[in-house]
Amino acid sequence: MSHRLLSLAVLATLALPAAGQTQGVISERSISSALAVEIASAAVAACAERNFRVTATVVDRHGIVKAMVRADGAGPHTVEASRAKAYTSASARNPTTGMLAAAQGNPAAATLPNIPGFLVLGGGVPIRAGEEVVGAIGIGGAPSGVIDEECANAAIGRFRDRLN
Repeated sequence: MSHRLLSLAVLATLALPAAGQTQGVISERSISSALAVEIASAAVAACAERNFRVTATVVDRHGIVKAMVRADGAGPHTVEASRAKAYTSASARNPTTGMLAAAQGNPAAATLPNIPGFLVLGGGVPIRAGEEVVGAIGIGGAPSGVIDEECANAAIGRFRDRLN
């Protein structure tokens, strides 16, 4: 009888969620397709104002493509570069310029570029609704990742009021 009670007590304990955790359905916010298209278009336009032909890709919070806009004349390599930067930023929840700096200056982060699918170059920026990452944008094609990131931030800034 005591073995049976002990077994029931163990099973009951295993069935309880850990502190702070819930079981069942979760809710997550993510960027809409409509807003993703607008942000990608705004990013391409921001770079075009500076005479750079780029591709901008917006992904959801999980790194799945929601929108991609390629400027006329943008190089073919910019398509995959922008997607990979967006994926990297969404996955890490950080701008890729910061990740690049960490990989170059911190031995513990030196293997970040080895993660499958990551492109640790400047130009990937998380898109936040408040403090929550709801997507990311990646830009490829400007002469530097810093410029790619500036265009991304300009585009996100245009829609800040719709992200809160």
